[in-house]
Amino acid sequence: MRGDLALDQLRTLAAVVSEGSFEAAASHLRITPSAVSQRMKALEAATGRVLVRRTRPVTVTEQGAEVLRLARQVDLLVRELTPVSGDTVPVAVPVVVNADSLATWFLPSVAGVADRVLLDVQREDERYALARMRDGSAMAAVSAVGDRVPGCSVSVLGTMRYRAMAAPSFAARWFPDGLTPDALARAPVVEFDRDDELQQRLVRRVTRRRVDPPRHYVPGSEAFRESIALGIGWGMLPDLQSGPLEESDAVREIGERGRIDVRLHWHQYQLDSPALTLLSDAVREGARQHLR
Repeated sequence: MRGDLALDQLRTLAAVVSEGSFEAAASHLRITPSAVSQRMKALEAATGRVLVRRTRPVTVTEQGAEVLRLARQVDLLVRELTPVSGDTVPVAVPVVVNADSLATWFLPSVAGVADRVLLDVQREDERYALARMRDGSAMAAVSAVGDRVPGCSVSVLGTMRYRAMAAPSFAARWFPDGLTPDALARAPVVEFDRDDELQQRLVRRVTRRRVDPPRHYVPGSEAFRESIALGIGWGMLPDLQSGPLEESDAVREIGERGRIDVRLHWHQYQLDSPALTLLSDAVREGARQHLR
């Protein structure tokens, strides 16, 4: 660092990255785009680094990630000190959550603190959540990876069990003998997106060879579940989501070999932040009630 970093400059960096452009950041901060540009130039001069790529959307550089992490942390702590009528202002905590947790246990867990903490939830595959922590985009994350990010703590939340599920008619047609290697090589499979490896993880474990079954891509946790119930393909559903469908006989488990347990972890920056502490406590308690 070549000089002192001004708070307004750090806030501008965070806004530019969050909003995706200098113009959107200006609107968010209620200043002119010219002022945003001037603050960014001053911050880059003070740090001696190019902090963002002027793309659409704006992205943080590797050198800028360290400054962005500082900007997020300082902004969170400063906003918690701003009084309104003698009360602490509810502050937004950026948190990364995977789609299945978001659709099942996460929101019920944090609903009780929503009047004291503003949620800024970013949906991301649990395997990639830590990248958001490292580049400063998030202050906390639910992740299947237990590696500790520098400056953060990590704790085990619990386990989500996934089972290979299909509509009864689909299972009867494609899996008459259960989860056999030949059936998995031929049966259409539903995947959340091209980063979703859970189904292929099961396929590799059972077949022990490279196979390329027909694939449907259905993003969205609820849509993914519905596509399986409609018989579009088979897929891995968490127990927290499949229960009602099993009770109504909309889906059934293909076989006991098709079970995968995913251990989830809670990562958070080590800050003396009441809002972050409140959110973390709620997440851990909710996980204790809902996860294995």
